[in-house]
Amino acid sequence: MLAYVFWHWPATPGTEPAAYERAQAAFHQRLAEAPPAGFLRSWSFRVVAVPWLRVASAYEDWYLLEGSAALDPLNGAAVAPPARSAHDRAAAGAAGVGGLYRLHSGEPRPLSGPVNWFPKPAGMQYPDLYTGIAPGAVLWRRQMVLGPAPEFLLEGGEPPAGVSPITVERTLV
Repeated sequence: MLAYVFWHWPATPGTEPAAYERAQAAFHQRLAEAPPAGFLRSWSFRVVAVPWLRVASAYEDWYLLEGSAALDPLNGAAVAPPARSAHDRAAAGAAGVGGLYRLHSGEPRPLSGPVNWFPKPAGMQYPDLYTGIAPGAVLWRRQMVLGPAPEFLLEGGEPPAGVSPITVERTLV
C-alpha cells in the first residue's frame, strides 16, 4: 500500500479555516463517491509546528492507494468530473508540498494525536530499525526521497532506541 501525502495551507492570509476545511472535505467526498482505479480512501488532519513546512499550521492529507499504478488514475480523477469542481475550489486557495510513502507495517487508520517522524539514524541498519517497532504500530517509509518530511512516520508506538523523533500533533478534520 502507498500513501500520497499532501501538506497544504491557505495561500491567502486571513482565509477562514472553516471555509478552507469545507472545501477540502468536499474534494475528499467527491473522490470517495467516484474512486479512481487503485484508490482506497483518504482523510485529512490539521497539524501545527511541522518543521519542514513554512507555516505555523497546515493540513496533512492522506490518499491511500493500492500501489504506484494508482498514482496516474488519482491524478487524472482529481481534475476530471465529478471531482473537478471540488478540486478546483479546494486548490484555488491552497499552497503545499507532497510526498510518497509505502506502508511497512500495521493497519493505517485516521487517528488524531501525536505521531513521530524520523530519519534512520546513521549507522543503524534497516532490519535493526524495523525490529525496534512495536507490534501493531503503523510504520510508513518515504519512497524515492519524494517529499520534504523525514524518511519514516510511526503512528501508535514509540520510536526504536537511538531514534530522535520529531513529534507532530494531528487532529482529524
